[in-house]
Order: sequence, then structure tokens, then C-alpha cells
Amino acid sequence: MKTIKSLLIAAVIIGVLALLGVYIANNNIPVLQPQGLIASKEKHLIVTCVLLMLIVVVPVYILAIVFAVRYRKSNEKARHEPDWEHNTIAEVCWWGIPLVIIAILSVIIWKSSHDLNPFKPLDSNKKPLVVQVVALEWKWLFLYPEQGIATVNWVQFPADTPINFQITADAPMNSFWIPALGGQIYAMPGMRAKLHLIADKPGEYRGVSANMSGTGFAGMTFTAKSCTEQDFDHWVQTVQSQGGVMDEETYTHLLEPSQYHSVTTYGSMENDLFKKIIMKYMEPPKKGKKSLEGVR
Repeated sequence: MKTIKSLLIAAVIIGVLALLGVYIANNNIPVLQPQGLIASKEKHLIVTCVLLMLIVVVPVYILAIVFAVRYRKSNEKARHEPDWEHNTIAEVCWWGIPLVIIAILSVIIWKSSHDLNPFKPLDSNKKPLVVQVVALEWKWLFLYPEQGIATVNWVQFPADTPINFQITADAPMNSFWIPALGGQIYAMPGMRAKLHLIADKPGEYRGVSANMSGTGFAGMTFTAKSCTEQDFDHWVQTVQSQGGVMDEETYTHLLEPSQYHSVTTYGSMENDLFKKIIMKYMEPPKKGKKSLEGVR
């Protein structure tokens, strides 16, 4: 009977692990299916750290089950040693092994913190594409200063080309994240953050807000599309031909809170708009008006 119970418990554990493996293999989990250099390095870091920590976690859970079974009340064969107080081998194991793991993790974290610094430009023989990002309520505004266009809840860039994201907010603090391409970076009013990413191949990826920001948080998503250089140039020309101007008046209207905002494009944009958005927090607030007037 006891053997049957043990086998059933083992079968349940193996079954749960198998189902988890099947789910991961058959579902799109962007963090575990990286599509860019930075995301690949971050996945490797996550897997390495988890495996190192499992060296402690797995034996602890196994011993917890063994002790519960072996020293249960009904097991009269278990040895009772109330005066036992020291075992050198055990002390070395439960102090030495964790210390070694912590030391290894410290080295890995120190190195990866510098290698994966979001402000650090990526090495490439291609010129980076600059995309300025503004977190609003509850939508994302993307400005292309070199191409002179702007989009809402849609960002497009060529594959295999470094993307220099410059990020700020004109709303409550938020967090910009494209899970398939790399880690998140906070967007804060009056500040300019940077994030360097790259996509290995053409594709569409989901971008999200990674920081709770109120009522419309659930719908604060966007599409990040990587494409060939030819397709990117064609897309830029198409947006420019469709018209629409991202100027102060348009921006002031866009600044008003809205939920599940549709994708919108603007064929031209006001110069230094991103700088004006940041700099307006350096001046005294104007009563009852949300605008960029006077920010030069």
C-alpha cells in the first residue's frame, strides 16, 4: 500500500512537469523564445541562474519529502537521536554549497549587468535607427526624428539593425517592454532613458506596459514590427504620403487619457518635440493647461 502511494505521488509530480514542458513547447512565451541578441543573452542569464539555484532548491524539497516519510509517527523503525547536535559533512553541505553558488551568481550578475546595460550601444556595422518613445495615458507615442514621422501604438524598424530607443513619459511613470527583444526600461516624466535592442529577423512582436498605470493599463499595448530595409523605407514613404502632422496642437489633444487607442500615423512632426516634452517639466506648471507652449 505504501509503495503504491509513493508511486502515485511520483507519477503526479512527473505528470505535472511533463504538462508544464508541453505547455512551454507549444505556447509562445516571448522571454523563452528570444528574437534578438539582447533577449537571447537575457534568456541565457535566466536559465543559468535558475539552474544554479536549483542545486539548492531540488535537494531541499527532496529531503523535505524524505524526512516527512521516514520520520512520520507511524514509522517505528526510524532512529531517534535526541542528543545528536553536530555533523561536519552536513554543516559543510548546507553552508558551503550555498556560499559557492552565491559567489558564482555574484560574478555572473556583475558581468551581465555591464554587458546588458540598456544605455550601452550595440556593436554593429549598421547605423542605429533612433526612435523616441513617449508613454502617455494609455498609449505609446513613437517619434522618428530622422524620418520626420510619428506613430501611436505601432513601431516599425529594419531587422538586423540596432534600435536606439530614447524613452520618456508625459503621464504617470511607466515601463517600456518588448519581451521578445529584451528587458524593460522605465519611462519617467522629465527624464530620458535609453534602451538598445536589435531584431534577428523580420517579424511582429507584442509590446506592453510593464508598470501598472491606472484604468487603461490592460490596453496599453503596441505592435513592434521588424522588416527588411526595403520594406522599412517603403513604409516610411507610405506614412509620409498619408499626411497628418504631429505638432503641439495634435500632441496636446493626444495627451488626453484614452483607452485602447487605435494605431495612428503622422506623415510629419514638429522639430525637437521630444526635447520639448522633457523640458516642460523643468518649468513652472501652467495653470489649467497641458501644452508645450513656451518650451523652446
